[in-house]
Amino acid sequence: MSPDQQPIIGESAAFLEILEEVSRAAVLNRPVLIVGERGTGKELIAERLHFLSTRWDQPLVKMNCAAISETLLESELFGHEAGAFTDAARRRQGRFELADGGTLFLDELATTSMNIQEKILRVIEYGQFERLGSSRTISVDVRVIGATNEDLPALAGKGRFRADLLDRLAFDVVTLPPLRERREDIMPLAEHFAIRMTRELGREIFPGFSSAARQLLLDHAWPGNIRELKNVVERAIYRHPDDDQPVGGIQFDPFDSPWRPSNKPQETIPTQPADTLPDDLRAYLDQVEKETVLKALDASNGNQAGAARALGLTYNQLRGIMRKHGIKSG
Repeated sequence: MSPDQQPIIGESAAFLEILEEVSRAAVLNRPVLIVGERGTGKELIAERLHFLSTRWDQPLVKMNCAAISETLLESELFGHEAGAFTDAARRRQGRFELADGGTLFLDELATTSMNIQEKILRVIEYGQFERLGSSRTISVDVRVIGATNEDLPALAGKGRFRADLLDRLAFDVVTLPPLRERREDIMPLAEHFAIRMTRELGREIFPGFSSAARQLLLDHAWPGNIRELKNVVERAIYRHPDDDQPVGGIQFDPFDSPWRPSNKPQETIPTQPADTLPDDLRAYLDQVEKETVLKALDASNGNQAGAARALGLTYNQLRGIMRKHGIKSG
């Protein structure tokens, strides 16, 4: 496993259900569409689909469709002949040819043009295509696995994604749960990343997380999912100064700094007019306190740890204020 590869780790019911679905779909020689938020591990699921299939000993070729322009993407997928365009000095095989007999994983499929989608559809339906600059038809046997974090049915309804391609890809759709719905998997994943980072740094032992750090990890909403968790944990490990003490420093936002540039105008809390006094001082202060906490939570996208830091409070102090005013944590 490469240092950047994410492991398939999880015991939550939602995740185990997905693994069962993948195992069922893997044995069929049909397209599969993997849907999920960024960082949920769509590429790992594609790998699992391939290696559990009868094509496991054939090529698994990957392509991020958002990484290059449409013209180059067409060449990357279908290949080109010498002289097909400027700088095309020699013939080149495309990803479909390279994946012949195996699997082609197309990530960020929603970013492709209608023209590219039409050509992908033809390969899925007939197993045929032409290289750029050639009229000779090439036949291949490729299983296509697509992935996206977009709502493809909605895009198809707006005419931004081919409905016929969606129909073919959606023979089976695997929708990955976000990490916030896999709370039981947060600490096993975090400990895996921590141990791996400890080894990378040449340290002898991972001392574990403090109870406060564990709580912070469990309470975070993880908008970036497993990829974000990996970054947060690795940052905490390499910044940890004492190998004999549990890791306690958790920083979710690496840009968090009192000197961070901001283009937002300063917001001020509404105050009583200077010439009047509140009828009930405690009720007024409670209201200001509640509104301030709500603003901080909104500014941090519900991240309680971030809101606490912004207000100069500890996590437990913020939780106490939230309980006092009946502010929900979700």
